[in-house]
Amino acid sequence: MNFPLFIARRIYNDKGDKRMVSRPAIRIATIGVAIGLAVMIVTVCVVLGFKHTIRDKVMGFGGHIQVHNVMLFNDADPYTICVNDSMMNVISNIQGVKHTERYSMTQGLLKTDDDFLGVAFKGVGPEFNSSFLQEHLLEGEIPQFSDTASHYQLLMSKMIADKLQLKTNDKVFAYFIGNDDVKTRKYTVCGIYQTNMTRFDENLCFTDIYAVNRLNGWSKEDCTGISVMVEDLEKMKLTEDAFINDINRTCDPNGDMMTTQTIYETYPQVFMWLELLDINVWIILALMVCVAGFTMISGLLIIILERTQMIGILKALGARNKTVRHTFLWFSVFIIGQGMLWGNIIGLGIVLIQKYTGIISLDPQTYYVSEAPMELNIPLILLLDAVTLLICIFVLIAPSFLISHIHPAKSMRYE
Repeated sequence: MNFPLFIARRIYNDKGDKRMVSRPAIRIATIGVAIGLAVMIVTVCVVLGFKHTIRDKVMGFGGHIQVHNVMLFNDADPYTICVNDSMMNVISNIQGVKHTERYSMTQGLLKTDDDFLGVAFKGVGPEFNSSFLQEHLLEGEIPQFSDTASHYQLLMSKMIADKLQLKTNDKVFAYFIGNDDVKTRKYTVCGIYQTNMTRFDENLCFTDIYAVNRLNGWSKEDCTGISVMVEDLEKMKLTEDAFINDINRTCDPNGDMMTTQTIYETYPQVFMWLELLDINVWIILALMVCVAGFTMISGLLIIILERTQMIGILKALGARNKTVRHTFLWFSVFIIGQGMLWGNIIGLGIVLIQKYTGIISLDPQTYYVSEAPMELNIPLILLLDAVTLLICIFVLIAPSFLISHIHPAKSMRYE
C-alpha cells in the first residue's frame, strides 16, 4: 500500500471543521488552476484556428507551390510559360503532388453606368479546383471554366460587387488597355464570393483562361503559371525540394526558363505575421502557469502550517521527512486534478460554444474572419494538461521541504 497516497486521500476527503483556514485556500488554489488551464485551452484553440483559417484562405487563392517564368522576378511584364500535356504530366507525377492547375492573369477595368474599378482577371481552366470558392460563395454559382471557349461569365468578390453596385446576373463591361488599342468585353456576373481577405477580395475576379489568353494575345498552351496543391502540408518541404531539383532552371517547350515558389515565399508578410502569434501564445501560457503555480504554492504552505500538529505526530510515529513530503505532494495532486477537471470543462465548453454558434464576432476588415475561429486539437490539449500538472507539481517540491524544519516535540504543542 502506498502510505503517503493513503494519508493524502484521507486528508483530502476529510470535511473536518468548515472554519479551517485551509478550506478557502484550497478553493482559491483550485479556482486558480481551473482558470489558468481554461484560458490556456481557449488561447491555443483560437490561435490554431486563426492561423489555419488564414493559411487556408491564402493557399486557396494561390495553391501551395507555383511554377512560373523566372523573368517574373525581374520584370512586371506578363511573361508566360508554355504548358502542354507532357509538362502537366511531369509536374503531376512529382512525389507529394495532389493537384495541378493552370492560370493566366491580366489587368482590366470594370465599368458600370455610375462607376468604374480596376481589377485583376484570373483565368482558370476546367481542371480548376473550385471547392475553396464554393465554401465562400454568397450568391449565384461557380461557372464552368473553359480553355477552348469563353462564355464571358465572371466570378467576383462581394467587395467589388458592392463598389460597383452589382449583383448576380447583372451585365458589366470590361475594358482591357493594350499597347495600341482598347479591347471591350461584356461579362455576366454569375457568382459573388466573400473570403474577407482584403488583399484578394478588393481586386480579383475569375473567368475562363481561354478569354484571358485571347486578350493577352497568347496561344492555348501559354499561361502565367501553374498552381500546385500538395498532399501533405507537413511534407511540403520534401515536395518543394523535388520541384527545385526537377523544375527549377529547366526550360519549357518555348525555351523559357521556369522557376518555383512556395506560398510562404509569395506572401511572406502574411505568414510572418501569423508566426508572431506564437509569441503571444507562449507569453499567455507562461503567465497562466505562473498563476496556477503561485496559487498552489500559497495553498500548500497554508495547508502545511495548519497541519503542523499532524506532521509532528507522523514524525513521532516514525515517518520520515520524505514520506510526509510525498503525502502533501499527493494532496496537491488531488487539488490540481480537481482544478484541471473544471478547467477542461470550462475551456472546452467555451471552445465548443464558439465553434458551433460563432457567438464572438470579429471585424473582418481587421482580422480577415467574421468570427473567432476555433480548432479543437485533442492531443495538444492532453499535452497541455500533462505539462500543466508536471509543472505545478515541480514548483511545489521546494515548498514541501518546509516539512523537514518541523520538529515533533514542538509541533505537538502547537495549536
